[in-house]
Amino acid sequence: MQRSFTDQLGQQITITYPPKRIISLVPSQTELLFDLGLDKEVIGLTKFCIHPIEKFAARTKVGGTKKLNLELIRSLQPDLIIGNKEENQREQIEELMQEFPVWMSDIYTLEDAKQTILQIGELVDRSPEAAYLNHLITAGFNDLQTLAVQNGLNKKVAYLIWKDPYMLAGRDTFIDNILALNGLSNVVKEKRYPEIALNELNGLKPDLVFLSSEPYPFKEKHLQEIESILPDAKVVIVDGEMFSWYGSRLVKAVQYLFQLQKDLY
Repeated sequence: MQRSFTDQLGQQITITYPPKRIISLVPSQTELLFDLGLDKEVIGLTKFCIHPIEKFAARTKVGGTKKLNLELIRSLQPDLIIGNKEENQREQIEELMQEFPVWMSDIYTLEDAKQTILQIGELVDRSPEAAYLNHLITAGFNDLQTLAVQNGLNKKVAYLIWKDPYMLAGRDTFIDNILALNGLSNVVKEKRYPEIALNELNGLKPDLVFLSSEPYPFKEKHLQEIESILPDAKVVIVDGEMFSWYGSRLVKAVQYLFQLQKDLY
């Protein structure tokens, strides 16, 4: 059966439904597909799609999110490719669109993420499973927001994602929205991922500095270095997946963020 869908960039695709040969180009969306109950339908993924590890090990790796192996993708003959505007390179996606149905997400907030879960659920014939995941995510984040208010958690935070140069998560990012939902105010006013020098960061006077475990793998030595330059801030290494993965990982993120809030009171 042929069915048409419109992705989050407004592009319409027509696929053989339900799809049986799916390639996922984004780690969080790959994990979502498996958590929706798909298995053999996912034939290809990127080298960063590490969850769940046993599924990752058994699938063809089609390159990195920003450097796809287009010839390998062609050889797999997918009947659906699922990507994301921010994660994947536009030129490569547009080339794939000439040959295959490509569905793209575009996510900035938790509400966007929940909409994506529903849309991907419909796309792969797993709507009830997607609705249940959203039920868990909605309930969990409602509780997180209530907890932040009850405990008066209102701290200024800088969220570092990269080193050399230092880069932060700014406004119009999924990370910024997750911070706000947990009572944390982003000191960065610029959009997307601006570069910053540490002395400039000190001038923004954050209460907290989060060093993300990904995409740059910040370690204890980096924490000590930044503590020496920002002595008035509490510097914490955080699990980047819990702030930036916008699929079913959000269910696990709830418990992580509950504990983080408690640690910050």
